[in-house]
Amino acid sequence: MSILYDEQNRSFHLSTSETSYIIQIIRDGYLAHRYWGKRIHEFRDSNRLIHAHRPLSPNPDPQDRSFSLDELPQEYPGFGRSDLRTPAYQIEQINGSTTSDLRYVTHRIIKGKPALEQLPAVYMEEDDEAETLEITMKDELLDFYAILSYTVLAQWNVITRSVRFINKCGEKVRLLRAASMNIDFNDANFDLLHLSGAWAKERSMIRRPLFQGNQSVDSRRGASSPHHNPFIALMRKGADESQGDVYGFNLVYSGNFLANVEVDSYDTARVSIGINPFDFAWLLEPGESFQTPEAVMVFSSTGLGGMSRTYHRLYRSRLCRGKYRDLVRPILINNWEATYFDFTAEKLVQIAAKGKELGMELFVLDDGWFGKRNDDSSSLGDWFVNREKLPNGLEDLVSRINHQGMQFGLWFEPEMVSVDSELYRAHPDWCIHVEGRSRTTSRSQLILDLSRPEVCDELVQQISGILQSAPITYVKWDMNRHMTEVGSAGLPAERQRETAHRYILGLYRILEQLTTAFPDVLFESCSSGGGRFDPGMLYYMPQTWTSDNSDAISRLKIQYGTSIVYPVSSIGAHVSDVPNHQVGRITPLETRGHVALTGVFGYELDLTTFNESEQSLVKEQVQFYKEARELVMKGDLYRLLNPFEGNEAAWMVVSEDRTEALLFYCRVLAEPNPGFRSLRLQGLDENAKYIVDDGEMTYGGDELMYAGIRVPFDLHGDFRSRVWRVRKAGKE
Repeated sequence: MSILYDEQNRSFHLSTSETSYIIQIIRDGYLAHRYWGKRIHEFRDSNRLIHAHRPLSPNPDPQDRSFSLDELPQEYPGFGRSDLRTPAYQIEQINGSTTSDLRYVTHRIIKGKPALEQLPAVYMEEDDEAETLEITMKDELLDFYAILSYTVLAQWNVITRSVRFINKCGEKVRLLRAASMNIDFNDANFDLLHLSGAWAKERSMIRRPLFQGNQSVDSRRGASSPHHNPFIALMRKGADESQGDVYGFNLVYSGNFLANVEVDSYDTARVSIGINPFDFAWLLEPGESFQTPEAVMVFSSTGLGGMSRTYHRLYRSRLCRGKYRDLVRPILINNWEATYFDFTAEKLVQIAAKGKELGMELFVLDDGWFGKRNDDSSSLGDWFVNREKLPNGLEDLVSRINHQGMQFGLWFEPEMVSVDSELYRAHPDWCIHVEGRSRTTSRSQLILDLSRPEVCDELVQQISGILQSAPITYVKWDMNRHMTEVGSAGLPAERQRETAHRYILGLYRILEQLTTAFPDVLFESCSSGGGRFDPGMLYYMPQTWTSDNSDAISRLKIQYGTSIVYPVSSIGAHVSDVPNHQVGRITPLETRGHVALTGVFGYELDLTTFNESEQSLVKEQVQFYKEARELVMKGDLYRLLNPFEGNEAAWMVVSEDRTEALLFYCRVLAEPNPGFRSLRLQGLDENAKYIVDDGEMTYGGDELMYAGIRVPFDLHGDFRSRVWRVRKAGKE
């Protein structure tokens, strides 16, 4: 069993193959956090709690001045009862009071992992794969409950947490704050790692020491956003890629979030992650409940790399779903940077034909095929074919491309509406807006109000109609602006601050309906590139367009940072034109291919303009990826050189059975009279023999990992790269 309850000590011991997590009920039902870290066999309370009277510390028990919740390491702290630190939850009574006092009532331990109502979450295929602890907490005065859920995924070395609030009192209660988890560490000797950035430079690695006070990353934009990812990690001093203790926290949610670390005056750290309380409130009528999103927590004693591989394995197999979860993905050619909005059916067919000739498998028609769409100023919401560009309709274009042996994919931006559109003229109240306020636009568009069921139903009907009209096997689902004037014409005044969360619930409902109705369609998430790269979207769509910045050198950092949490199988990576359309850089076609090979591979340029030499190289890249993509999609990632720290990047993907690997290296800028560089591989079987690049020599796995492999000295010029195939001797 992975969850044990010690009745004498009133403690819960949650165990994975490598981790222990311990909770203890103390005094009159307070829930204390006792330990999380490397697995221990038995909890005997060696590191005992100390209660000591301190001046200015408030005491919930007037008879015991040594006890204060302000110093107790807690599992799910509230507000107003002697803990003056940041609470995990906060409620407001009808009388205006925001004080609450949740205490332990009961618990149950069950096999499996219950689904979360209306929300994506990690799932199990068999009940034996997990155990769940549900601890019921109650505010006796209010008859208000919180059920704290802990699921232990022992095989994956993961613990997930979420909370369900239930209002059983006779009056309304307003939920003002609802974190998905909280942990109080005994010290603050950590660095905080987070992934921040902006459009075209998503998920940059930021590492900084903790300090006294609050430090946080969040989104108030209505989406998880490119600016901060819903992930943080606490890293022990000295921890790095391959050694040291690392604690990871990732929220399975696509909307406004807050990840906060508070260090108090005694140098203890309180960590929480969940829905952002800014501009959030949720009204609970008597008998109603509220479910928080799920937090996925990973402890690694083998550094950041160990944490990442744990997330990758879990998300590949128990977060992503559907037909394409375990399948390799088709190599695509997207017309966007080849034509933008200016295309004809003939031009598209020519690009597809060239793609087929070079070995590609899927043609994707991007923006501009619908309504009167000739630029980004109109027609979002009008999901019918633009007959001026495609006079014979979508069905004819798909048929012609299918006839060449290519699958067909299509771009949508369903969550948005253009001011210049038939949909907006018919339903101007269907967008998110505040009555009486002017409506801020971005790209001449507004956001449809997915908190309204009738809007969601209309979107499902429109998108379904297009997908049923032709054999479409791929959808790129884009979203290109964030929320302003956040309000809904479909909600009463007392529920307006529910709009942003209800929007996300509406989005999830749409995605659930569409992915269920069209199980053979490969859905890819996009939000101006990687602006909504989060576990919530991966639950419905197994891959995400990682960034609109397709420059290979920029992508070194973008893909490296993304891989801190998200698997290679989810990272959309394309070879694009030069000079690059985002940064103007000119990089070799070979390097552009090498960078994109360790992702979901494709091209986004005009193949019909390539000369014979370029076509030959593309054909080689496509064939190489076909041979390696099973490994790339399902292997374990090892990061070797960090592009945020130097002039080089290197990583490798190793098969689960350690029989083969793909090794990538790139040097950004050339240096005069450089030294000699070696790469020490990771993840191989040290007792096995390996062949590198079909050579005649065999090398021990131990030699390749401890002595390393030489980087060629003749990589002349800027932006040069190299890829090696490594196979166990005897493997075909």
